[in-house]
Amino acid sequence: MNRRVSPCPPSPPEHDDALLAPLLAGVDTLPGIGPSVARLIGRVARGGRVIDLLFHLPDGLVDRRYRPALAQAQAGRVCTFCARVMRIIAPEGSRGRKPWRIVVSDGTGQAELVFFSPYQAQRLRVDMQICVSGMLERFGDRLSMPHPDYMVPAEQAATIPLLDPVWPLTGGLFPRHLRTALQGAFARFPALPEWLDPDMVRQRKWPGFEQALRILHRPADFPDLMEGERYAAASERARARLSYDELLAMQIAMARARMDNRERPGRAIAGTGALRGVALSRFGHEPTTAQTRVLEEIGRDLAAPHRMTRLLQGDVGAGKTLVALLSMLGVVEAGHQAVLMAPTEILARQHLATFQKLSPVPVAFLSGSVRGRARRQALEDIRTGAAPLVIGTHALFQDKVEFADLALVVIDEQHRFGVAQRMMLGEKGDRTDMLVMTATPIPRTLLLTQWGDMQVSRLDVKPAGRKPVRTSLHALSAMPELVAGLRRALDRGAQVFWVCPLVSESEALDIAAAEARYAMLREHFGDLVGLAHGQQDIAVREEAISAFASGRTRILVATTVIEVGVDIPSATVMMIEHAERFGLAQLHQLRGRVGRGQAESFCLLLHDSQLGQTARRRLALLRDTEDGFVIADEDFRIRGGGDLAGHRQSGLPDFRMAAGVHIEQMLRAAAQDARRVVEDGAPGVRRRHAAIGLLLELFSRTDAQRIMKAG
Repeated sequence: MNRRVSPCPPSPPEHDDALLAPLLAGVDTLPGIGPSVARLIGRVARGGRVIDLLFHLPDGLVDRRYRPALAQAQAGRVCTFCARVMRIIAPEGSRGRKPWRIVVSDGTGQAELVFFSPYQAQRLRVDMQICVSGMLERFGDRLSMPHPDYMVPAEQAATIPLLDPVWPLTGGLFPRHLRTALQGAFARFPALPEWLDPDMVRQRKWPGFEQALRILHRPADFPDLMEGERYAAASERARARLSYDELLAMQIAMARARMDNRERPGRAIAGTGALRGVALSRFGHEPTTAQTRVLEEIGRDLAAPHRMTRLLQGDVGAGKTLVALLSMLGVVEAGHQAVLMAPTEILARQHLATFQKLSPVPVAFLSGSVRGRARRQALEDIRTGAAPLVIGTHALFQDKVEFADLALVVIDEQHRFGVAQRMMLGEKGDRTDMLVMTATPIPRTLLLTQWGDMQVSRLDVKPAGRKPVRTSLHALSAMPELVAGLRRALDRGAQVFWVCPLVSESEALDIAAAEARYAMLREHFGDLVGLAHGQQDIAVREEAISAFASGRTRILVATTVIEVGVDIPSATVMMIEHAERFGLAQLHQLRGRVGRGQAESFCLLLHDSQLGQTARRRLALLRDTEDGFVIADEDFRIRGGGDLAGHRQSGLPDFRMAAGVHIEQMLRAAAQDARRVVEDGAPGVRRRHAAIGLLLELFSRTDAQRIMKAG
């Protein structure tokens, strides 16, 4: 059934600019906030607008409701009490750092206030009535409060909050600055319409947008929440509300932009199959069922009159390079050009070697290392169309790179490129189609956070003949036995990757650096050991990898520079030091560097002997399966479903408020809600449109259309 489309506007109507002006103004416009403090707030709040300040939520809370008489006060708790100053004991002499000690009494008992700075102590006088709040400690038979958090005259006791938010700070920025700024921000907070579904708000007992922010930043504004656990429940609902707002803004922006993308005219491209047939004959193997399925999906998109924006998830060793080549050749068959961009020289040259082996048409290569005559020739071949296939790195973004007729852009390891970079490449052609690829399987739920309703293809079947990699866990304390086993493996002809997570020593984490491990292994195995890491010159690193590939070295000590794009079928052993320090996706990628030939392969996960339960479960998961999609979904579940930040290495967005154990359900609800808002023309949904324009503006999602055109 056809539904009438009534999309949400991608940005607020013009008359709403004035409504949002107080929130979009700079924090330096707030009373009591000067330029220097405004700069500090901008640094810690990731933006210098009032709304950035409001989105800088507390990450803790100090409960100051414990207000006992001193005779009954318990040490080790935050305590608030009022008392009379009995004695002021100044430090004697000038040698050493001795404190001021202030003896106070509330009539039931005594305590000492301790100050190492004279400023606060010298404000006090004997018999002065004061109220203080801070951590109460006991030294012998004396109660002591070092540097109270609050100290005010007794008549100002009400200014000490019962619940005190704790915000992330930076050097020179203090809580009083944020309290002052927030007071001004809420004083000018405009009356905003509700953008959420009223039934959802009512059902979940969520506060309004302003009230949710106020509950978290200024608990004192809600005296009715101070009893028992009422505030804890209210703050949880407030955070849930704001998390959903952020997710909904993202989902609406993506859904609207995807719809626009589908409606943008493209070029219906249908190849003859001739070039692809030659490439497959040179390949010498039948594509897997997954490759065949994905090629058909991409082919349908290319043949459609609208532009393609498709994500290809390829598990380790599933053959996405072949899919990319055949898709690009289909475009060339129709008389156009196609380009593949990779994030590193190593990966780009790996693709180049594969393409040159299989492609029946010329391939141009462009990277930062291509200079002089070779560079001029590559640019000329790209400009004239003499090279219908192009492979390169960031060098492809340069203005001098002009295409004759670019129709398809393929981005490999797309999370390593910024949106602006992808846009620049896509704009070098007319109505270009976009295929973005990742070798890092993404949890199904998290696909919603970055790609929304983008079409997704999965390569989840590996080519026949690949043997499973036997994975095992070993404590690093067994290093002598590991080295002895390594010697036996070398005697059998093995080639070994040894991966370390850092390039330089870190005493704090006690992780062996690549140089240190390289030196140790050289003592045992001499010139058989090579070294590759990201701080080397490209030529030095590539020579180390080349020496390993040719067998001149048998052990390659490396960092994660070998995570992708290194295809050495003779390598059969992968040893990963401090495996618990890596993400599971990285470990899965590294393991995929072995098992590419016919010989049995092994992956040894070397871990700290004091391994936590969660870390052990994650490594055991990797040991028990080679399915990257299972690993991604299960890892997300082990993390509790709320650790979106832990997936940033996969290029997922950096959320400011979306967090918590219910994030998965929220994501799905937000995705459904977004589709209703964008596609449903029902009156109840249309009434939310103007308010949703405000939501998109506040969460900086009005540029979604531009972003989504870049894939």
